[in-house]
Order: sequence, then structure tokens, then C-alpha cells
Amino acid sequence: MRGVLEVCVLRVVGHGPTYGYAIAQALEDAGLGAVKGGTLYPLLARFETAGLVAVEWRPGTSGPGRKYYTLTESGRAEAARRSADWLAFSDAARALLTSTDDAARRRGDE
Repeated sequence: MRGVLEVCVLRVVGHGPTYGYAIAQALEDAGLGAVKGGTLYPLLARFETAGLVAVEWRPGTSGPGRKYYTLTESGRAEAARRSADWLAFSDAARALLTSTDDAARRRGDE
């Protein structure tokens, strides 16, 4: 989870302006499990410092305002780069895991 969280957050934010709770919910809905605020908000702050996201405070309609995050052009490029890197890594890992399972079956280890 740790290795893929950053790229997943960038991809969620890339769908349009969104706020922390909605990001966490999108990650959970995608099957990544619950992401705690103590993990998500420092990550978003690092993205802001790095210029990957822009931040805008919006007033709440019936409660406090929310901090909305939007990808910058640098953020879009970084999301594309990290996505490609992750896909290449996961393809290589899948190939290794599959070939190991096949080799074990041929040897009769399973």
C-alpha cells in the first residue's frame, strides 16, 4: 500500500478538484482500504510543497470550509510518470510471481 498510495492519491486528485475526505473515500471505494487522515494530509501537504497540487479553501454550506486540491501541470506530469513506473513494476512482479507458481507446479511442489 505504501508504495502505491502516492500515485493513487495523485490519480484521484487528477479527476478534478476534491477534498481530503472525498480522496480517502475514493481510495477505500477502489479497494485500497481505509486511509487515515494522519497518513493522507501530510502526503497532500508534501504534494502542495512540491508544487504538485494547488489548494483552494471553499466555504462550507452548512459547516466549516474545506480545503480543495487540484493537480497542477507538474502534478499531472508526475502522476503520469508515477503511473507508468508503477504499472511497469507491477507487470514485472506479476510475471515473477506467475512464473514462480508455474515452476513450482511443474516440480510438483504444490
